[in-house]
Amino acid sequence: MENTAASDLRLQIRRWLDRELPPDRRTCLGMSGGHDADFSRRLGEAGWLGLSICAEYGGHNGTAVQRFIVTEELLAAQAPVGAHWLADRQVAPSILRIGTEEQRRTFLPPIVRGECYFSIGLSEPEAGSDLSAVRTQARRVADGWQVSGTKIWTTFAQYNDYLLTLCRTRPRGEDRHSGLSQLIISLKSEGVHVRPIRTMDGSEEFCEVMLDDVFVPDNRLLGSEGQGWVQAAAELALERYGPERWLSVWGCLAGISSRVDRDRLDGSALADIGRLMAKYRTVRRVSLNVARSIDLGLTPTVQAAVAKDIATTLEQETVEVLRRLWGSELDPSSSDGFESLLARAVLTSPTFTIRGGTTEVLRGLIARDEQPAESAVRSGDVMSVS
Repeated sequence: MENTAASDLRLQIRRWLDRELPPDRRTCLGMSGGHDADFSRRLGEAGWLGLSICAEYGGHNGTAVQRFIVTEELLAAQAPVGAHWLADRQVAPSILRIGTEEQRRTFLPPIVRGECYFSIGLSEPEAGSDLSAVRTQARRVADGWQVSGTKIWTTFAQYNDYLLTLCRTRPRGEDRHSGLSQLIISLKSEGVHVRPIRTMDGSEEFCEVMLDDVFVPDNRLLGSEGQGWVQAAAELALERYGPERWLSVWGCLAGISSRVDRDRLDGSALADIGRLMAKYRTVRRVSLNVARSIDLGLTPTVQAAVAKDIATTLEQETVEVLRRLWGSELDPSSSDGFESLLARAVLTSPTFTIRGGTTEVLRGLIARDEQPAESAVRSGDVMSVS
């Protein structure tokens, strides 16, 4: 049960969306976020971005829970949030926490206004999900770094302004995690080449970014040199726990009862839907408790991995159940909006347990945490699934 302040906030963002986002502008968010700079700027003008950023840098002195509520409503409305998404979700909190004062003044106000867009440069063609295998090199030169390498699966790099890039600033030693740093690279720099990647559903959300001796000035090193692994892990916690990990196919689940003949839904089918709804309630609780943990000043890396694992697994289960209930071959090009949506979900759902860290990597991370993390104890119920 939400308190009055949370309910009021939810009602406010719903009313704003009803005014600003008519049904014909709503997209299939979870499978292609929709890069709409105008919509992101209007969100910023209305005060819906930078909720957890302090007012000194243009934010609203809010909480991770408040951002969670607003995110739920944006995703449920299938809003085109792809432009500001990564900047607001993980780059801005990271710059606020470990950035220099110059970086905070430069980047945070335009991010909060919905005018500055970031991609994240983690994965590489031959590294897979093993970020310690990163090969992109940053070589020391006068007044900065010279960066060469390739990043892949970088979301909307063809449109965005900057790439927060994990790279090697020291030779790889016995500890593969050492010697990694994060650099903020302008995607308009000389030597940056972006190639969109067309996926099975026809979208070009992801890109390959090739960095050919790109110069990055000293003042664009984020945090401490050599601490990139720790910093990236903290950012991944912000990426993994949120509502986007379990609301990607919500439109499909919400619409199935109105699109499938009730006579075709026998007791078994209704029970399947009921089980899915119960699981969504549980996953939401786990996810929300990670946000509460963040508001306590903690970095719930393991708890976020748990939330992401169970949420994306549930999404894939949802797609399989709904495809079976539909009962016939799905056509992605159908003029029927719901059929087209469900068909796209079938095509893209295999990626849900890959994005943000594969299931195998996440479960390894969880298994290595032998004792309940301090964050789970102090947040009271982060690990609860009851």
